[in-house]
Amino acid sequence: MVKKIRKVTSKKVASAASKVLRDGRTLKISKTVAWSVLSQTKAPNKTTSKKAASAASKVLKSKSTSRRSKSVAGSALSQKVKKKK
Repeated sequence: MVKKIRKVTSKKVASAASKVLRDGRTLKISKTVAWSVLSQTKAPNKTTSKKAASAASKVLKSKSTSRRSKSVAGSALSQKVKKKK
């Protein structure tokens, strides 16, 4: 039986998420994603919620979002568990 290894937030991404949260110019949607990513630091049993994944997708599609916010959003999506059909 193959054991699934869940992803956790790296120190680099956690630092970026922290900076996103502290930046006063950051949009609320980016902060939602950053909170999700930070909550998964050192927590392999936590995954990205459907709401946070949707927000992360919107952040990645936005042309006005910073590279830092997009990096955090990408991490959030990579920690989303895919449901089997």
